[in-house]
Amino acid sequence: MQAVELFAGAGGLGIGISRAGFRPQRIVEWNRHCQATLKANASDEQSEAGGWPDHVDSDVREVDFRDLEGKLDLVSGGPPCQPFSLGGRHQAHADSRDMFPEAVRAIREAKPRAFIFENVRGLTRQSFRNYFEYIRLQMQYPELTSRKGEDWAEHLSRLERHHNSKRGSRGLEYTLLTEVLNAANFGVPQKRERVFFVGFRNDIKTGWTFPTQTHSHEALLFDQIHGTYFDRHKVARRERLVSERAKARLLRVDGTHEGILPWNTVRDAIHDLPDPERNPTLASRHSAHRLQPGARAYPGHTGSPLDEPAKTLKAGVHGVPGGENMLARPDGSVRYFTVRESARLQTFPDNYKIEGVWSEAMRQLGNAVPVTLAETVARSVAASLTKKG
Repeated sequence: MQAVELFAGAGGLGIGISRAGFRPQRIVEWNRHCQATLKANASDEQSEAGGWPDHVDSDVREVDFRDLEGKLDLVSGGPPCQPFSLGGRHQAHADSRDMFPEAVRAIREAKPRAFIFENVRGLTRQSFRNYFEYIRLQMQYPELTSRKGEDWAEHLSRLERHHNSKRGSRGLEYTLLTEVLNAANFGVPQKRERVFFVGFRNDIKTGWTFPTQTHSHEALLFDQIHGTYFDRHKVARRERLVSERAKARLLRVDGTHEGILPWNTVRDAIHDLPDPERNPTLASRHSAHRLQPGARAYPGHTGSPLDEPAKTLKAGVHGVPGGENMLARPDGSVRYFTVRESARLQTFPDNYKIEGVWSEAMRQLGNAVPVTLAETVARSVAASLTKKG
């Protein structure tokens, strides 16, 4: 199946959709460090991105998608999230970095059978409610464009009237579902919430729904308290830390939900990597696994405990990312995650190269879509596109 990847970043969403059977025909990404990462992996036959287009379009505003009309099964991407990020300036529609209009244009021009877009959970905040609805309705009716001199609120009103009308034919139209997904609930060793927009062109008849979660916090607690989690990892008894609050939580739930797996933890993700601070010689044998000095904990930035999924990795606005990108050991000490560890927390394969110095590599990973989460959503979309009758 043929796809186009917009705002590709480091390639997390792209790898996920490729695993689901989609083949990127065009890739768009403006950041030069992300471009270097995408090109390095496209030219590597051993990489999961090997064979991707070696040309990356840099400015989505200059890309004409009309030559792809009728040829695409999927358009996907993560429009820049700074306008909606809880850590940003929250300007939304007033922010020139808002690239959702370009995502809608790609849908309008290419008319794909389906699309997958994702963004930060902050987009669903109450203060952005009207603009969130505006994005939704534009994706549903991409041909109903804004008129000259019409502001976004006026355009929203016209889209709402169109949506509520009883007309028969309404041009290009998509059935759209949106949902906030926590990556930890799908096997990613990181608590990372993203909002997904998934649409199917109206001639594609499908009863698609978002995938149901496969992992849970309660199942992890049960495994740690009553199961074999700590024994599997050969954790000393003094380091088997499960809070009383967590134990109380487990008592309040009915069993561990049959068929639900435990959340994956930081320890699950990096247990086989030597500690780069305590054993730098062994650590250096692993690519991109070197200590970055200078980590310190302070209120609000205390690092990620080993025996939970990591806190959300952050991109960092001014260079070095925040305390969420640190490992918090049971003895209270902290250090920064290495690039290799961060890539594992985002479920990138070990042979995937992240180009750039540490701060730039961490920025790419902090902005990325976890590969496993992307794959889960993309596989369910692919199944709906390929099912018979």
